[in-house]
Amino acid sequence: MKITEIRLGKISVPLRVPFKTALRSVNSVEDIICEIHTDTGEIGYGEAPPTGAVTGETTGSIIGAFKDHIIKTMVGRDVDDLENLLKDLNSCIVKNTSAKAACDMALYDLYGKLYKIPVYKMLGGSRNKIITDITISVNPPEEMARDAINAVERGYDTLKVKVGIDPSLDVARLIAIRKAVGSDVRIRIDANQAWKPKEAVKLLNQMQERLLDIELVEQPVIAHDLEGLKYVTDHSDVPVLADESVFSAEDAMKILQMKAADLVNIKLMKCGGIYNALKIASMAELSGVECMIGCMLEAKISVNAAVHLACAKQIITKVDLDGPVLCLEDPILGGAKFNEKEITVSNDPGLGIHGLEKIQYLDLK
Repeated sequence: MKITEIRLGKISVPLRVPFKTALRSVNSVEDIICEIHTDTGEIGYGEAPPTGAVTGETTGSIIGAFKDHIIKTMVGRDVDDLENLLKDLNSCIVKNTSAKAACDMALYDLYGKLYKIPVYKMLGGSRNKIITDITISVNPPEEMARDAINAVERGYDTLKVKVGIDPSLDVARLIAIRKAVGSDVRIRIDANQAWKPKEAVKLLNQMQERLLDIELVEQPVIAHDLEGLKYVTDHSDVPVLADESVFSAEDAMKILQMKAADLVNIKLMKCGGIYNALKIASMAELSGVECMIGCMLEAKISVNAAVHLACAKQIITKVDLDGPVLCLEDPILGGAKFNEKEITVSNDPGLGIHGLEKIQYLDLK
């Protein structure tokens, strides 16, 4: 099975409601789709979101990474040479992790199709179902409480609450949500780098003193401040999850060695795909640190790849893969079944994606 062509396209998928964090506010998913075509007629699918506030990538930079580097590295080669393809993908251009992730998952998709096995079974096959949380965007406390009630009525028992836009309101937001949903619903919070270390400790301890029972806090401080992250981990009553601080396996190793966080978040778009995510998961397992699997605001192709990884590895104990259920429609054919909080992986070969509707192909000439 030889790679004959790589095609890129754009998809635009409206969201049910605007997605608001401390870093950005968006109304639709606007992603680049990667199709790797082969001489057997099989197609591998990948996806990359332009999340400039996190990865630094734009639509133009993703297209440029493919056009000038990735396509030249991949075309004409055999899918069976997976390890060398992935190594060369990672070395053909510096950073550009979302572009690499799109190609990476398309290669795994093809490799699974070549050997007629689902990717999650190829990687370990620990389970075929996972349970995700759902995100509650930053808004006034009463609106967030209404959104939380709606999520619980839809069957969710874990809420990921965005905080950080106005720290003075964060405790009030959590009080309103906890009062609205009761004590049986898990609440985890995501500050998206919004707080200073001492401020984070003060706010988190206030939340626990108010009996808000916060399960964990995701990335309370700026990504590069590992000492600050460790300070929060050492002094907070709430477990700390490193997210934007972890792009590479090397980042994960440093955080694990420093004991700078209680948990590590794996996102394919930050680390460059499944190949590098497996390295992070292995290091975390050796260190006795559990992982969350997360996503940016993505449609189903890339989130589906994360589902396969989560279903493969037991060290991934927490799931934040709600991107597709935040979308108003699903233009992706095949892949995992997203039934609100319950996600069931596909047993079709590869990643189980069969095609797309409403894709705008790009002219790369």
